[in-house]
Amino acid sequence: MARIAEVIVDIPTMQTNKPFDYLIPSEYEEQIVPGMRVVVPFGNGSRSVQGFVVGLASSTEYDGRMKEILEVMDLDPVLNEELIQLGADMAKKTFSFQISCYQTMLPSVLRAKYDKVIRVIDELPGDLWETLFASRDEITWQEATERGILTQLMKLKQQELVEVVYLVKDKITVKTERHLKPLLSFDQLEEEKAGLTKRATKQLLLLNVLQSLAGRQVPTKVVREEYGISTAVIKEGEKKGWLTQFDVEVYRDPFENHTFEQTQALQLTPSQEHAYHQIMAAVEGGTSDVFLLKGVTGSGKTEVYLQTIAEVLKKDQSALMLVPEIALTPQMVQRFKSRFGEEVAVLHSGLSNGERYDEWRKIEKGEARVVVGARSSVFAPVKNLGLIIIDEEHETSYKQEENPRYHARNVAIWRAEYHQCPVVLGSATPSLESRARATKNVYHLLELNERANKQELPEVSIVNMREEASKGNRSTFSLSLQEAIRDRLAKREQSVLMLNRRGYSSFVMCRDCGFVLPCPNCDISLTLHMDTKTMKCHYCGHEEGIPSLCPQCGSRSIRYYGTGTQKVEEELKQLIPEARVIRMDVDTTRRKGAHEKLLNRFGNKEADILLGTQMIAKGLDFPDVTLVGVLNADTSLGLPDFRSSERTFQLLTQVSGRAGRGDKPGEVIVQTFNPEHYAIQLAQMQDYNTFYLKEMSLRHKGQYPPYFFIIRLTVSHEQEMAAAKKIGEIANFLRPSLGPQAVMLGPTPKAIARTHNRYHYQILIKYKREPYLEEKLHELLQNSQKDVAKGMVIAIDSEPTSFI
Repeated sequence: MARIAEVIVDIPTMQTNKPFDYLIPSEYEEQIVPGMRVVVPFGNGSRSVQGFVVGLASSTEYDGRMKEILEVMDLDPVLNEELIQLGADMAKKTFSFQISCYQTMLPSVLRAKYDKVIRVIDELPGDLWETLFASRDEITWQEATERGILTQLMKLKQQELVEVVYLVKDKITVKTERHLKPLLSFDQLEEEKAGLTKRATKQLLLLNVLQSLAGRQVPTKVVREEYGISTAVIKEGEKKGWLTQFDVEVYRDPFENHTFEQTQALQLTPSQEHAYHQIMAAVEGGTSDVFLLKGVTGSGKTEVYLQTIAEVLKKDQSALMLVPEIALTPQMVQRFKSRFGEEVAVLHSGLSNGERYDEWRKIEKGEARVVVGARSSVFAPVKNLGLIIIDEEHETSYKQEENPRYHARNVAIWRAEYHQCPVVLGSATPSLESRARATKNVYHLLELNERANKQELPEVSIVNMREEASKGNRSTFSLSLQEAIRDRLAKREQSVLMLNRRGYSSFVMCRDCGFVLPCPNCDISLTLHMDTKTMKCHYCGHEEGIPSLCPQCGSRSIRYYGTGTQKVEEELKQLIPEARVIRMDVDTTRRKGAHEKLLNRFGNKEADILLGTQMIAKGLDFPDVTLVGVLNADTSLGLPDFRSSERTFQLLTQVSGRAGRGDKPGEVIVQTFNPEHYAIQLAQMQDYNTFYLKEMSLRHKGQYPPYFFIIRLTVSHEQEMAAAKKIGEIANFLRPSLGPQAVMLGPTPKAIARTHNRYHYQILIKYKREPYLEEKLHELLQNSQKDVAKGMVIAIDSEPTSFI
């Protein structure tokens, strides 16, 4: 019998991916299984630390005196065998520690401060209810530990007679519902009836209801509303010992105020039909093929997803559907909930901690078999996976920027191989890496080249803003865009205007001395926000008042430069005062539910124009939107990033796809100062294939992905010399292990060299195949922990998506 648990421990200053062996106390021998969290003694001082049990063994190679597990934190595992294996693989590929991978997989409620209670959910055998629970419905975890009854409770958990409920402390109240339950048998209740006076009609009705329950519990409000029994009568019955009342935790439903009308599968077009059959062949065959579903905007990719998921559910399997956070619009949720109803669980940052935890529990218990969510949903504890879909697979938000720096696409492919099920990567503008893999037949390419409603793609015209300026038009809006907006107003059609920025204007500058108001903590200028009348830093959050005098020369010639969404909104109202405008950016969508409310108002035609940042470029489907205007197509072109052209092309193609999705033809107007740039020219023609060939040629010359792999190492510290010295040491440590084909760029300061009062330095390593690099990077990760404990931040990022 296994007497030893292999535990990955959480020691901030001395992490390791090697598990430590601990003796399992005899009372836990039959209960402890991999995936549970435990408290163990660690180090010479035997301080108590948390850890994850990742394996069991009957012998150990350790020849010292073994320590025992001190405490069990869970009655059943929080991670299954699949996720334990995934965490080990992730740690290796993302150059991180297993403990951080495992913690990333758990819902935040399990990582926050919380109380745990053990609750009775079914009738307990014999006198166990009295012995263990003192005839109560729940006891706290602390009480169970102090009384030494955890082992007995674990056995009851395995029999599904009790459950563990997490009560979050961080300002989240547990949602409960009042229930009642008869305390007397049918015959005893009959005797109580005999003692009633003729006038006690309501009490007689209550006794009849209690008899009909036959010992079952029901919500108190059901008894009140269905039988017209008042709270006073129920309390009287409780006083007389007929019944007991108690609170029961219920799932928080983020969509309880929504109605979802059931939808039916639509007739597929021939190309949709072909894609559907290809994916279903892999589902039926149990193969982990990866499909790249490249479909023009409006081609009906979502309907293909819905119909393949429906077939997977018929096979009694589950499905995982990932969408970028920015595109997880109420419209997307509506489509899935309307097709699959209660089978759907939704996970994203717009939910409260409690709502997310409840959705996670529904998945974990198998009550929801379709998971729709953003990046971290890739770790949802879905059982018997039959299909994984990643929509808008090119989106950079699928890559996590903090440790562990995983890409959801790689995790999805790992899980698909584990479950032997296919992965579908969908996009109108696939990432070059995915498209290149399809060219090499690593992925299977499926194409949808026409819109599902047979409508033509919108006509895209480019406006040269340099010419507008030479004509004397200094406005944000070209004359042709102004005319097109007025035309839509006359026709009672809607317009979408996208600006690649938030806030009021980029910066404030003194016209006399050229001073630009900087952030005191970061090497960037502050952004003006007129709604709060403040200057804000979008990196560290620093905030200060708007200056009326130049802090450097005292001049009053301080002016606002640049264009933000607030400023554009004001300008639009001056140009076209009759237009009703809804602004959507980070500032107007901070509050929970604001995103949905604004979109509902636009969908209900309470506004003529939706003005917003990138968040309006994806996932929106409004039939009356016939005009899309891109106010500044150049913003992302000027970034110091080899993917800037690809991002610009993708963004313009995506936002163009919002026009003409109904029966009316669409028009797109793109304003730019660089009309000759190939990304803008090819986006105008929606010519992905030509863009792909052009960009691949440039990447090949520049030795960039997908021809080369990239590792980025960054170091930051409050003292610039300390950061510079450390990055130099790292470069010297790695250089001897690199082959002649590898290219090391740096060490250099990052594009923004200082943020949050810390200095940042980096190295980029470009390579095709380096057999010793991975081992060296893991050695660096292990050896740098003392520096990290002293305030140094060292990050290793494999295949970074951002270089700013």
